[in-house]
This record gives sequence, C-alpha cells and structure tokens, in this order.
Amino acid sequence: MSTTATPPASTNERHSTETGLDVVTGAFSYSGRAISAELLRRRRRVRTMTGHPQRGGRDETIEIRPLDFDDLPGMVTSLSGATTLYNTYWVRFPHGRSDHQCAVENSRSLFYAARRAGIQRIVHVSITHPSIDSPYPYFRGKALVERALAETGIPYAIVRPAIFFGGDGVLINNIAWLLRHLPVFAVGGRGDYRIRAIHVQDLAEIAVAAGERRDDTIIEAVGPERPTFLELVRAIRDAVGSRSLIIRVPGVVVRVAAACLNVALRDVLLTKDEYEAMADNLADTTGPATGHTALSAWLAENASNLGLTYANELHRHFRN
Repeated sequence: MSTTATPPASTNERHSTETGLDVVTGAFSYSGRAISAELLRRRRRVRTMTGHPQRGGRDETIEIRPLDFDDLPGMVTSLSGATTLYNTYWVRFPHGRSDHQCAVENSRSLFYAARRAGIQRIVHVSITHPSIDSPYPYFRGKALVERALAETGIPYAIVRPAIFFGGDGVLINNIAWLLRHLPVFAVGGRGDYRIRAIHVQDLAEIAVAAGERRDDTIIEAVGPERPTFLELVRAIRDAVGSRSLIIRVPGVVVRVAAACLNVALRDVLLTKDEYEAMADNLADTTGPATGHTALSAWLAENASNLGLTYANELHRHFRN
C-alpha cells in the first residue's frame, strides 16, 4: 500500500485548487511524511517545522521552516496563517541532551506557540495507554503532553497508535533483517503479548479526517489484527523465507541480547522499557479497528523487500 501522494501537475494548478494551509511537524520523517502526503492529496497546502530541513531536497510541494523550541517568536511565525497543526514530534529514547521530559517541555512550547499564532485545531499523535502513573517514562511523558494539549483551550484530536508498519517503518523491517541474518531469534517470556499494529497510511487518513472535525476527540488508531508477538515473529520469518530458530527466553536475556546488538549495530534496537511495556500488553487494545490494512496481507505483499537493509534509528534522527 503506497503512502506517496500524486503531486499536482503544476504550480499554477496547485495554487488554484488548494484549500488552505496546515502545519506538520516532521514532514520528512515517518508518520509526518504520510500525513503530509495525505494532506497534499486532499489539496491542502503543507508547511513543515522540522529539525531535518535537508531531507526535503528539492521538494517544492512543502514549505520548510525550522523547528527550534528555543525560538518562540520563530515558532509563532512558522505557525501563523495555518488552520491545523498536525504534531508528530516526540523522542523514542533519551539521546544526548534529549529525553522524554525534554520532549514534554518542548511540546508545551509548541502548543503555546500554536495558540499565539491562532491555530484553530491541533491533531496530536500520541500512543496507546498513556498514563500519568505509568512506570515507563515514554508513556508517562505522552500522558503529560496530552494534558498540556487539553490545557491550551484549542480544539484538538488525539490519535493513539501502538506500533506502525508500512513505508520505511523500522520495527517490522528490523525484525525481518535479524531473521535474515541470525541463526537464532529470541522472544522474551512466552511471547503471548499482543501487537495491535496500524499501517502508516491508515494512520495518516485517520489523522487528517480528525483534523476536519471540530470537537475534542481521542481516537485509538489500531489495525484489524492482534497477533501475539511470537505469532508476528513467526509470520515475518515465514514471509521472508528465513530458517532462523525462534526460541523463548527469560525477559532479562532479551534485554542483554538487545544491549549487545545495540553496540554491534551502533543503534538502539530495543530499550528495556520498550520490551517491558510490550510484555505488559501496552501495544495492544481490544477496541474496534480504526485502520483497515491487515498486517498479514501487507507482509505477504512486501516480503521480498523486508529486511534487506537494516534501518538505523540513530542515523535517521541524530547523525545526519
């Protein structure tokens, strides 16, 4: 399933048919790219606030502005004239001076700038099961950001995905890469914790539809399938034709193995909190599906390309 929008035929045509301006944080990253493409498909003008302006290349369909949380006037200027802010900003794991508490404070600054700029609606991409009382900083921070958003007084939609697939997503690809290269793949515990993944294009369609509403709303962005993690790994192995032996091991072994792979790959493959949150079933929900793309069907269609190269998170976000 493609997430690439068909661009307008010409600049003149674009200006004559587009209906308004929206801002997307991180339009050249993963979910932000899909949301931007969906907005362009619907003939919206898109401006991005990004820490990676070089990723835009010669793309003239998106206005590029810096995302500098220390420059409040600059953020207000970048948001001015737009109707809706689609916020995908977050940090997956602490790195350098950036951690989850820093991401919470940065999000507060962004929402304050949005209010100053006259933004009429904010669509915020959060996570399933955010909680102020969560033992995991990621989920606790997401809950604090949701609270900060509600306190702005700007009409909002909160979209809560668990795990993404599709496009150039990391998780499924890197599991496939490991299965292609390792003789043994370790699954923590019984592997019976479930994964409610959503295709990134489905997420984009949900987010943009939420941007067209005017009520405050929270949407669980989840796909139609809920495989256990063990079932998911087996499905990926079968799809890519791997002969890797899948074994169950205590969770502590998974954490140690992941730490060793982090060093070998010069990346953060899996954090302790990510594993424990997944084992606590925080990547699952029991509600109705809001995305329509089945993970199993997508695996079958994309198996030949999965895991051919490793997707390095640190290279993507910090080293370029």
